[in-house]
Amino acid sequence: MKELEVKVLNIDKEEIQERLKSIGAELVKKEYQVNTIFDTEDRIIKNEHKGYLRIREKRDLLNNKTEYIFTLKKNLSSEKVRKNVEIETKVDNKDALTEILKHLKLDIKHSGSKERISYKYDDILFEIDTWDEDTYPYPYLEIEVNKEEDLERAIELLNLNREDVTDKSLDQLRREVGLGGL
Repeated sequence: MKELEVKVLNIDKEEIQERLKSIGAELVKKEYQVNTIFDTEDRIIKNEHKGYLRIREKRDLLNNKTEYIFTLKKNLSSEKVRKNVEIETKVDNKDALTEILKHLKLDIKHSGSKERISYKYDDILFEIDTWDEDTYPYPYLEIEVNKEEDLERAIELLNLNREDVTDKSLDQLRREVGLGGL
C-alpha cells in the first residue's frame, strides 16, 4: 500500500481535536501502541532500503481489542510529502515472530509506545500521536492522504501553520532533539 503523509509539529492536542470535531471529522480510532523496530547489526533495512521492519501491538481503546501488525515500510521520496510503501500482515503471536526475526539476525533496535487518536474526514486521515518521552517528547499530528491535493485541503481545513508541516521521519525528528536515530 502506498501512502502520502506529513507531520504537523507544535500542536496543542486538545485544540486540534476541537478543530477536527468542528469540521465534522469522525473519531475512528483511539489506540495505545507499542512499536518495535528490527534491523540487522549493520542496519541494512534502514541504510540500503530507506525503511524499517516493525511489529506494532495495537490496543484498540474504543473496542477493547488487541492486534499485532508486522510491517515493512520503505520511503520512496521525501519532497514536501513523504511517499512510502507499506507491506503489512497481521500476526497472532508477537513473541514467536520476534524469536524468528532474532534467528534471522534481526535485532530489536528500538521499542516505543504511543497513544494515537485518529479522525477521518472524507479521504483524509488525521492522527494525533503522543509518544513516550524516550521516543519523542512532543505530540504531533500526522496527515495521511491518497492524493497530494488533499494535503493542501487538510492544512486549510484545520487552519494549520504551514511552517509546522514537515515531511521528516520520526528518526529525523529524534535526531533534531538530541535523542539519536532509531
